[in-house]
Amino acid sequence: MKIPFSPPYIDDNVIAEVTDSLRSGWITTGPKVKALEEEIIKLTGTSQALCVNSWTTGAIMMLRWLGVKPGDEVIIPAYTYCATAFAVLWAGAKPVMVDSSDDLNISVDAIRKAITPRTKAIIPVDIAGFPCDYDQIMALVNEPEIKAMYQATSPVMEQLGRIIIINDSAHSIGSHYHGKFSGTNTDIVIFSLHAVKNITTAEGGAICLNMPAPFDNAKLYQQLRMMALNCQTKDAFTKSKAGGWRYDIVGMGMKANMADVNAAIGLAQIRQYDKLLAERKRIFTAYNDAFSQQPWAITPPIVKDNRETSYHLYALRIKDITEEQRDEIIAEISKHEVAVNVHFIPLPMLTLFHDLGYDIKDYPKAYQNYSHEISLPCYPQLNEEMTQFVIQTVINAYNTVVKA
Repeated sequence: MKIPFSPPYIDDNVIAEVTDSLRSGWITTGPKVKALEEEIIKLTGTSQALCVNSWTTGAIMMLRWLGVKPGDEVIIPAYTYCATAFAVLWAGAKPVMVDSSDDLNISVDAIRKAITPRTKAIIPVDIAGFPCDYDQIMALVNEPEIKAMYQATSPVMEQLGRIIIINDSAHSIGSHYHGKFSGTNTDIVIFSLHAVKNITTAEGGAICLNMPAPFDNAKLYQQLRMMALNCQTKDAFTKSKAGGWRYDIVGMGMKANMADVNAAIGLAQIRQYDKLLAERKRIFTAYNDAFSQQPWAITPPIVKDNRETSYHLYALRIKDITEEQRDEIIAEISKHEVAVNVHFIPLPMLTLFHDLGYDIKDYPKAYQNYSHEISLPCYPQLNEEMTQFVIQTVINAYNTVVKA
């Protein structure tokens, strides 16, 4: 039985929505992007949502809006995908990496120790779709001694008066925090809508704006929407109308907009997300039921401390094995045509970041989490037979490698 790792969910609703976009004669940013933004607002309860062409671009844009510059620092986990660090580097600041906790997410204690007067932002990452402890993180940046240490280097920073929290929610659209869908947990929440995510636009991202007073999120949305279109005073949809050709460029913008033909895919999916999320939960629960019976398995959390996963990735960890044994188990699983993955190779283990001076020895928990982790297929198209096949294949692979 051949089981891919994470194929996109494409049904007749998606095909119909994309076809409608193609037949409309307008395929770049337009009404379907706006409709998707409205659906994200409805799902999450955020004040404003801006769709962009990737999580990475969205994060770069928000750091540029914040006004980071060389010498400024942004705290990120060492255990994340490279895009988290790239956003910081492309925006001109320095990524300050910190270690993880047992739940794979960033350690709040490690954040505290890393804060300096140069810290301008923190980007926690919801690994596998399980939310970070945002109550603790938001409380930390609002502590009087932390705020007293803060040194603003831009007008936006002056207005905020503290470290900003930009939530890397690439995995976690559909997760819950205190009983509500995630999207309002921090100042800025950015979802990924990449091809392998729970909701996809093939490539894309969505920025949720939750800035506190005196910020006006509606005005900020308009500012960022223009920034995402090269700071052009008219979008292409408006400019294409008869007589609407004249425009101005009013700032140093970016090309970050999402196209309607992409938004159409996500629009069809988000409108049936209750069903899709329930299917992911079904598979996740089946895995947890099976692997919790195995003494060697560390199962990922479903619900813990008022947090519920988005069921994006099933991040299984295996006790008391080496990285080499983990790789052998993956090789054994692959022999049976079950595609699995690892999330993630810690940044200091990658050549670019190692050459920049980051050392994995400084992040022991991140390494431990990585060296024991195998991500299993988890998506709505997996039926019961396929799910049980994955379970048995993993158990057999463990027995072959570790008990050999």
